[in-house]
Amino acid sequence: MYRAFLIKYAEIGIKGKNRYIFENILRDRIKAALDHVEGDFCVIKESGRIFVEAQTEFDYEETIDALQKVFGIWAICPTVVIEDKTWENIVNHVCDYVRQAYQGETFTFKVKAKRSDKSYPLTSPEICAKAGEAILERFPELTVNVREPQERIYIEVRGSAAYVYSKMIHGLGGMPVGSSGKAMLLLSGGIDSPVAGYMISKRGVEIDAVYFHAPPYTSDRAKQKVVDLAKKISVYTGKIHLYIINFTDIQMYIYEKCPHDELTIIMRRYMMRIAEHLAKSASCQGLITGESIGQVASQTMQSLLATNAVCTLPVYRPLIAFDKQDIVDIAERIDTYETSIQPFEDCCTIFVAKHPVTKPNINIIARHEGNLKEEIEEMVKKALDTVEMLEVTPEMEYGI
Repeated sequence: MYRAFLIKYAEIGIKGKNRYIFENILRDRIKAALDHVEGDFCVIKESGRIFVEAQTEFDYEETIDALQKVFGIWAICPTVVIEDKTWENIVNHVCDYVRQAYQGETFTFKVKAKRSDKSYPLTSPEICAKAGEAILERFPELTVNVREPQERIYIEVRGSAAYVYSKMIHGLGGMPVGSSGKAMLLLSGGIDSPVAGYMISKRGVEIDAVYFHAPPYTSDRAKQKVVDLAKKISVYTGKIHLYIINFTDIQMYIYEKCPHDELTIIMRRYMMRIAEHLAKSASCQGLITGESIGQVASQTMQSLLATNAVCTLPVYRPLIAFDKQDIVDIAERIDTYETSIQPFEDCCTIFVAKHPVTKPNINIIARHEGNLKEEIEEMVKKALDTVEMLEVTPEMEYGI
Protein backbone atom coordinates (compact mmCIF):
# COMPACT_ATOMS: atom_id res chain seq x y z
CA MET A 1 0.00 0.00 0.00
CA TYR A 2 2.82 2.43 0.80
CA ARG A 3 5.56 3.69 -1.45
CA ALA A 4 6.37 6.89 0.45
CA PHE A 5 7.07 8.12 3.97
CA LEU A 6 6.39 11.56 5.35
CA ILE A 7 9.20 12.49 7.73
CA LYS A 8 8.19 14.72 10.63
CA TYR A 9 10.63 16.67 12.75
CA ALA A 10 10.02 18.63 15.94
CA GLU A 11 12.83 20.88 17.15
CA ILE A 12 13.98 21.85 13.67
CA GLY A 13 10.60 23.50 13.14
CA ILE A 14 11.43 26.34 15.57
CA LYS A 15 14.72 27.31 13.92
CA GLY A 16 13.32 30.34 12.09
CA LYS A 17 15.24 31.64 9.09
CA ASN A 18 18.00 29.05 9.56
CA ARG A 19 15.59 26.12 9.43
CA TYR A 20 16.52 25.24 5.85
CA ILE A 21 20.10 24.51 6.96
CA PHE A 22 18.91 21.89 9.46
CA GLU A 23 16.43 20.48 6.96
CA ASN A 24 19.18 20.04 4.39
CA ILE A 25 21.41 18.24 6.88
CA LEU A 26 18.52 15.98 7.90
CA ARG A 27 17.76 15.23 4.25
CA ASP A 28 21.41 14.26 3.66
CA ARG A 29 21.43 12.03 6.76
CA ILE A 30 18.29 10.28 5.56
CA LYS A 31 19.88 9.69 2.16
CA ALA A 32 23.00 8.23 3.81
CA ALA A 33 20.90 5.92 6.02
CA LEU A 34 18.94 4.62 3.02
CA ASP A 35 22.08 3.91 0.99
CA HIS A 36 22.30 0.60 2.83
CA VAL A 37 18.64 -0.37 2.33
CA GLU A 38 17.42 -2.52 -0.53
CA GLY A 39 15.68 -0.34 -3.12
CA ASP A 40 16.11 3.09 -4.68
CA PHE A 41 14.71 6.12 -2.88
CA CYS A 42 14.20 9.79 -3.63
CA VAL A 43 14.34 12.17 -0.66
CA ILE A 44 12.39 15.36 -1.33
CA LYS A 45 12.32 18.51 0.80
CA GLU A 46 9.50 20.96 0.27
CA SER A 47 7.92 23.66 2.45
CA GLY A 48 8.27 22.20 5.92
CA ARG A 49 8.09 18.57 4.89
CA ILE A 50 10.54 15.85 3.92
CA PHE A 51 9.23 12.94 1.85
CA VAL A 52 10.99 9.66 1.18
CA GLU A 53 9.60 8.08 -1.99
CA ALA A 54 10.54 4.60 -3.19
CA GLN A 55 11.43 4.44 -6.87
CA THR A 56 11.63 0.63 -6.95
CA GLU A 57 10.54 -2.35 -4.88
CA PHE A 58 11.84 -2.02 -1.31
CA ASP A 59 11.87 -3.73 2.06
CA TYR A 60 9.36 -1.90 4.26
CA GLU A 61 10.66 -3.12 7.65
CA GLU A 62 14.29 -2.50 6.73
CA THR A 63 13.43 1.01 5.57
CA ILE A 64 11.60 1.84 8.81
CA ASP A 65 14.50 0.44 10.85
CA ALA A 66 17.01 2.62 8.99
CA LEU A 67 14.91 5.77 9.40
CA GLN A 68 14.42 5.10 13.12
CA LYS A 69 18.17 5.41 13.61
CA VAL A 70 18.42 8.92 12.14
CA PHE A 71 18.62 11.70 14.71
CA GLY A 72 16.30 14.59 13.91
CA ILE A 73 13.33 12.45 12.87
CA TRP A 74 10.43 12.75 15.29
CA ALA A 75 7.99 10.52 13.40
CA ILE A 76 7.81 8.41 10.25
CA CYS A 77 4.43 8.32 8.54
CA PRO A 78 3.85 5.60 5.91
CA THR A 79 1.97 7.51 3.22
CA VAL A 80 -0.23 6.85 0.20
CA VAL A 81 0.71 9.09 -2.73
CA ILE A 82 -2.13 10.31 -4.97
CA GLU A 83 -0.78 11.84 -8.16
CA ASP A 84 -4.21 12.54 -9.69
CA LYS A 85 -5.58 15.23 -7.34
CA THR A 86 -9.17 15.27 -8.59
CA TRP A 87 -11.47 15.18 -5.58
CA GLU A 88 -13.19 11.96 -6.63
CA ASN A 89 -9.82 10.22 -6.92
CA ILE A 90 -8.66 11.53 -3.55
CA VAL A 91 -11.85 10.32 -1.84
CA ASN A 92 -11.50 6.85 -3.39
CA HIS A 93 -7.90 6.60 -2.21
CA VAL A 94 -8.82 7.80 1.29
CA CYS A 95 -11.53 5.16 1.63
CA ASP A 96 -9.24 2.46 0.22
CA TYR A 97 -6.63 3.54 2.74
CA VAL A 98 -9.07 3.21 5.66
CA ARG A 99 -10.12 -0.24 4.48
CA GLN A 100 -6.57 -1.58 4.07
CA ALA A 101 -4.95 0.13 7.06
CA TYR A 102 -7.61 -0.78 9.62
CA GLN A 103 -8.94 -4.10 8.32
CA GLY A 104 -12.50 -3.73 9.67
CA GLU A 105 -11.56 -2.21 13.04
CA THR A 106 -14.13 0.03 14.73
CA PHE A 107 -12.90 3.38 15.99
CA THR A 108 -13.67 7.07 16.29
CA PHE A 109 -11.84 9.36 13.90
CA LYS A 110 -11.15 12.88 12.81
CA VAL A 111 -9.93 14.09 9.41
CA LYS A 112 -7.21 16.73 9.36
CA ALA A 113 -6.30 18.46 6.11
CA LYS A 114 -3.46 20.67 4.95
CA ARG A 115 -3.71 22.44 1.60
CA SER A 116 -0.30 23.73 0.52
CA ASP A 117 -1.54 24.02 -3.08
CA LYS A 118 -3.64 27.17 -2.71
CA SER A 119 -4.99 26.77 -6.25
CA TYR A 120 -6.87 23.63 -5.22
CA PRO A 121 -10.64 24.33 -5.42
CA LEU A 122 -11.43 23.04 -1.90
CA THR A 123 -10.24 24.70 1.30
CA SER A 124 -8.78 22.68 4.17
CA PRO A 125 -12.06 22.73 6.22
CA GLU A 126 -14.00 21.65 3.13
CA ILE A 127 -11.58 18.77 2.52
CA CYS A 128 -12.05 17.63 6.14
CA ALA A 129 -15.83 17.79 5.95
CA LYS A 130 -16.20 16.08 2.58
CA ALA A 131 -13.66 13.36 3.36
CA GLY A 132 -15.27 12.65 6.73
CA GLU A 133 -18.69 12.39 5.09
CA ALA A 134 -17.35 9.97 2.46
CA ILE A 135 -15.70 7.76 5.11
CA LEU A 136 -18.93 7.58 7.14
CA GLU A 137 -20.91 6.64 4.04
CA ARG A 138 -18.47 3.87 3.16
CA PHE A 139 -17.90 2.70 6.76
CA PRO A 140 -21.09 3.33 8.79
CA GLU A 141 -19.63 1.47 11.79
CA LEU A 142 -17.19 4.32 12.35
CA THR A 143 -17.91 7.51 14.33
CA VAL A 144 -16.57 11.04 14.08
CA ASN A 145 -15.09 12.53 17.26
CA VAL A 146 -13.36 15.86 16.66
CA ARG A 147 -12.28 16.34 20.29
CA GLU A 148 -10.71 13.03 21.31
CA PRO A 149 -10.57 10.76 18.26
CA GLN A 150 -8.93 7.37 18.46
CA GLU A 151 -7.48 7.88 14.99
CA ARG A 152 -6.55 10.93 12.97
CA ILE A 153 -6.60 10.62 9.19
CA TYR A 154 -4.41 13.21 7.50
CA ILE A 155 -4.85 14.50 3.96
CA GLU A 156 -2.24 16.85 2.50
CA VAL A 157 -2.77 18.45 -0.90
CA ARG A 158 0.51 19.74 -2.25
CA GLY A 159 1.71 20.99 -5.60
CA SER A 160 2.86 17.68 -7.06
CA ALA A 161 0.45 15.24 -5.39
CA ALA A 162 -1.87 14.55 -2.49
CA TYR A 163 -0.89 12.39 0.47
CA VAL A 164 -2.92 10.31 2.90
CA TYR A 165 -1.63 8.86 6.17
CA SER A 166 -2.63 8.15 9.77
CA LYS A 167 0.07 5.97 11.30
CA MET A 168 3.02 7.60 13.03
CA ILE A 169 6.08 5.53 13.90
CA HIS A 170 8.23 7.32 16.46
CA GLY A 171 11.81 8.22 15.62
CA LEU A 172 14.70 9.24 17.86
CA GLY A 173 14.06 12.98 17.81
CA GLY A 174 16.96 15.30 18.56
CA MET A 175 18.95 17.15 15.92
CA PRO A 176 20.57 15.75 12.76
CA VAL A 177 24.22 14.82 13.19
CA GLY A 178 26.46 17.52 11.77
CA SER A 179 24.19 20.43 12.68
CA SER A 180 25.94 21.26 15.98
CA GLY A 181 29.66 21.01 15.36
CA LYS A 182 32.11 18.24 16.14
CA ALA A 183 33.73 16.78 19.28
CA MET A 184 36.20 14.07 20.33
CA LEU A 185 34.86 11.18 22.43
CA LEU A 186 37.15 9.42 24.92
CA LEU A 187 35.95 5.91 24.17
CA SER A 188 36.78 3.07 26.54
CA GLY A 189 35.46 -0.47 26.59
CA GLY A 190 33.00 0.33 29.40
CA ILE A 191 29.27 0.95 29.46
CA ASP A 192 29.29 4.72 29.84
CA SER A 193 31.36 6.25 27.04
CA PRO A 194 29.46 4.68 24.10
CA VAL A 195 26.22 5.97 25.63
CA ALA A 196 27.79 9.43 26.03
CA GLY A 197 28.73 9.40 22.34
CA TYR A 198 25.18 8.42 21.40
CA MET A 199 23.65 11.11 23.62
CA ILE A 200 25.84 13.97 22.37
CA SER A 201 25.20 12.93 18.77
CA LYS A 202 21.48 13.16 19.43
CA ARG A 203 22.06 16.89 19.86
CA GLY A 204 23.52 17.06 16.36
CA VAL A 205 27.21 16.75 17.26
CA GLU A 206 29.45 14.83 14.86
CA ILE A 207 31.97 12.69 16.75
CA ASP A 208 35.42 11.23 16.38
CA ALA A 209 36.84 9.01 19.13
CA VAL A 210 40.11 8.18 20.86
CA TYR A 211 40.93 4.92 22.64
CA PHE A 212 43.94 4.46 24.94
CA HIS A 213 45.44 1.01 24.48
CA ALA A 214 48.08 -0.43 26.85
CA PRO A 215 49.62 -3.62 25.48
CA PRO A 216 50.53 -6.10 26.91
CA TYR A 217 48.44 -5.12 29.94
CA THR A 218 45.39 -4.86 27.72
CA SER A 219 44.83 -7.52 25.11
CA ASP A 220 44.00 -7.25 21.43
CA ARG A 221 40.55 -8.51 22.41
CA ALA A 222 40.08 -5.31 24.43
CA LYS A 223 41.00 -3.28 21.36
CA GLN A 224 38.59 -5.31 19.22
CA LYS A 225 35.87 -4.66 21.79
CA VAL A 226 36.31 -0.90 21.46
CA VAL A 227 36.23 -1.10 17.66
CA ASP A 228 33.02 -3.13 17.94
CA LEU A 229 31.50 -0.48 20.22
CA ALA A 230 32.47 2.26 17.76
CA LYS A 231 30.76 0.28 14.99
CA LYS A 232 27.58 0.00 17.03
CA ILE A 233 27.33 3.71 17.80
CA SER A 234 28.27 4.63 14.22
CA VAL A 235 24.87 3.20 13.25
CA TYR A 236 23.47 6.37 14.81
CA THR A 237 26.33 8.85 14.50
CA GLY A 238 27.62 8.09 11.03
CA LYS A 239 31.28 7.49 10.20
CA ILE A 240 33.69 7.80 13.15
CA HIS A 241 37.44 8.34 12.95
CA LEU A 242 38.79 6.21 15.80
CA TYR A 243 42.28 7.13 17.03
CA ILE A 244 44.08 4.36 18.93
CA ILE A 245 46.87 5.61 21.21
CA ASN A 246 49.53 3.30 22.67
CA PHE A 247 49.52 4.49 26.28
CA THR A 248 51.69 1.80 27.90
CA ASP A 249 54.95 3.75 28.32
CA ILE A 250 53.16 6.78 29.72
CA GLN A 251 51.21 4.69 32.20
CA MET A 252 54.29 2.84 33.40
CA TYR A 253 56.24 6.07 33.77
CA ILE A 254 53.45 7.63 35.85
CA TYR A 255 53.27 4.42 37.90
CA GLU A 256 56.99 4.65 38.66
CA LYS A 257 57.21 8.39 39.39
CA CYS A 258 53.93 9.43 41.04
CA PRO A 259 52.06 8.56 44.26
CA HIS A 260 49.90 5.53 43.67
CA ASP A 261 46.77 7.04 45.18
CA GLU A 262 46.96 9.73 42.46
CA LEU A 263 47.59 7.37 39.52
CA THR A 264 44.09 7.47 38.09
CA ILE A 265 43.85 11.27 38.20
CA ILE A 266 47.28 11.87 36.69
CA MET A 267 46.75 9.27 33.97
CA ARG A 268 43.37 10.79 33.25
CA ARG A 269 44.90 14.25 32.94
CA TYR A 270 47.38 12.97 30.35
CA MET A 271 44.59 11.25 28.44
CA MET A 272 42.76 14.56 28.34
CA ARG A 273 45.85 16.37 27.09
CA ILE A 274 46.38 13.85 24.30
CA ALA A 275 42.70 13.75 23.40
CA GLU A 276 42.62 17.54 23.20
CA HIS A 277 45.65 17.55 20.87
CA LEU A 278 43.86 15.10 18.56
CA ALA A 279 40.61 17.05 18.86
CA LYS A 280 42.23 20.30 17.75
CA SER A 281 43.94 18.53 14.85
CA ALA A 282 40.55 17.15 13.77
CA SER A 283 38.82 20.57 14.06
CA CYS A 284 36.71 19.51 17.04
CA GLN A 285 35.13 22.06 19.36
CA GLY A 286 35.21 19.96 22.52
CA LEU A 287 35.84 16.67 24.30
CA ILE A 288 33.20 14.15 25.39
CA THR A 289 33.45 11.75 28.33
CA GLY A 290 31.08 9.27 29.92
CA GLU A 291 31.61 10.56 33.45
CA SER A 292 28.79 10.76 36.00
CA ILE A 293 29.20 12.57 39.31
CA GLY A 294 30.28 10.28 42.13
CA GLN A 295 30.21 7.03 40.14
CA VAL A 296 33.89 6.25 40.88
CA ALA A 297 36.79 7.99 42.62
CA SER A 298 37.90 9.79 39.44
CA GLN A 299 34.41 11.23 39.00
CA THR A 300 33.94 13.21 42.19
CA MET A 301 33.50 16.96 41.76
CA GLN A 302 37.09 17.52 42.91
CA SER A 303 38.44 14.89 40.50
CA LEU A 304 36.51 16.32 37.58
CA LEU A 305 37.87 19.75 38.43
CA ALA A 306 41.41 18.34 38.38
CA THR A 307 40.99 16.71 34.96
CA ASN A 308 39.27 19.77 33.49
CA ALA A 309 42.19 21.94 34.59
CA VAL A 310 44.47 20.62 31.84
CA CYS A 311 42.00 21.35 29.01
CA THR A 312 41.42 24.50 27.02
CA LEU A 313 38.56 22.98 25.03
CA PRO A 314 35.22 22.49 26.80
CA VAL A 315 34.53 19.00 28.17
CA TYR A 316 30.98 17.75 27.57
CA ARG A 317 29.58 15.10 29.92
CA PRO A 318 26.10 14.16 28.73
CA LEU A 319 25.71 11.54 31.49
CA ILE A 320 26.82 13.78 34.34
CA ALA A 321 23.57 13.44 36.38
CA PHE A 322 22.52 9.94 35.26
CA ASP A 323 22.17 7.00 37.62
CA LYS A 324 24.01 3.87 36.51
CA GLN A 325 20.74 2.12 35.72
CA ASP A 326 19.73 5.02 33.47
CA ILE A 327 22.94 4.52 31.51
CA VAL A 328 22.51 0.74 31.35
CA ASP A 329 18.96 1.16 30.03
CA ILE A 330 20.18 3.30 27.14
CA ALA A 331 23.11 0.96 26.47
CA GLU A 332 20.70 -1.95 26.16
CA ARG A 333 18.44 0.04 23.86
CA ILE A 334 21.26 0.98 21.47
CA ASP A 335 22.79 -2.52 21.61
CA THR A 336 26.14 -1.63 23.20
CA TYR A 337 25.58 -3.18 26.64
CA GLU A 338 26.43 -6.81 25.83
CA THR A 339 29.64 -5.73 24.10
CA SER A 340 30.60 -3.38 26.94
CA ILE A 341 30.36 -6.09 29.61
CA GLN A 342 32.70 -8.48 27.81
CA PRO A 343 35.51 -9.23 30.31
CA PHE A 344 38.40 -7.53 28.53
CA GLU A 345 40.04 -4.83 30.64
CA ASP A 346 40.79 -1.34 29.43
CA CYS A 347 43.95 0.51 30.37
CA CYS A 348 42.39 2.28 33.36
CA THR A 349 41.38 -0.83 35.30
CA ILE A 350 44.90 -2.28 35.29
CA PHE A 351 46.44 0.57 37.24
CA VAL A 352 43.68 1.44 39.72
CA ALA A 353 45.04 2.06 43.22
CA LYS A 354 43.59 0.22 46.21
CA HIS A 355 42.77 3.54 47.88
CA PRO A 356 42.58 6.25 45.18
CA VAL A 357 42.35 9.87 46.19
CA THR A 358 38.77 11.14 45.92
CA LYS A 359 39.38 14.83 46.66
CA PRO A 360 42.58 15.66 44.79
CA ASN A 361 44.18 19.06 45.26
CA ILE A 362 45.11 20.49 41.85
CA ASN A 363 48.26 22.16 43.14
CA ILE A 364 49.52 18.94 44.71
CA ILE A 365 48.69 16.95 41.58
CA ALA A 366 50.54 19.47 39.41
CA ARG A 367 53.57 19.33 41.74
CA HIS A 368 53.70 15.53 41.53
CA GLU A 369 53.42 15.71 37.75
CA GLY A 370 56.70 17.60 37.94
CA ASN A 371 58.29 14.20 38.67
CA LEU A 372 57.60 13.32 35.04
CA LYS A 373 59.22 16.32 33.37
CA GLU A 374 62.37 14.52 32.17
CA GLU A 375 60.63 12.18 29.73
CA ILE A 376 56.90 12.77 29.61
CA GLU A 377 56.84 15.26 26.72
CA GLU A 378 58.85 12.92 24.52
CA MET A 379 56.57 10.01 25.47
CA VAL A 380 53.46 12.01 24.59
CA LYS A 381 55.01 13.02 21.28
CA LYS A 382 55.84 9.39 20.50
CA ALA A 383 52.29 8.30 21.35
CA LEU A 384 50.89 10.93 19.00
CA ASP A 385 53.37 10.09 16.24
CA THR A 386 52.42 6.40 16.35
CA VAL A 387 48.65 6.79 16.59
CA GLU A 388 46.59 4.30 14.61
CA MET A 389 43.51 5.72 12.90
CA LEU A 390 40.53 3.63 11.79
CA GLU A 391 37.56 4.85 9.77
CA VAL A 392 34.67 3.11 11.51
CA THR A 393 31.32 2.42 9.85
CA PRO A 394 28.67 -0.19 10.66
CA GLU A 395 29.83 -2.24 7.65
CA MET A 396 33.57 -2.11 8.24
CA GLU A 397 35.41 -5.40 8.72
CA TYR A 398 38.02 -5.38 11.45
CA GLY A 399 39.31 -8.46 13.17
CA ILE A 400 42.31 -9.20 15.34
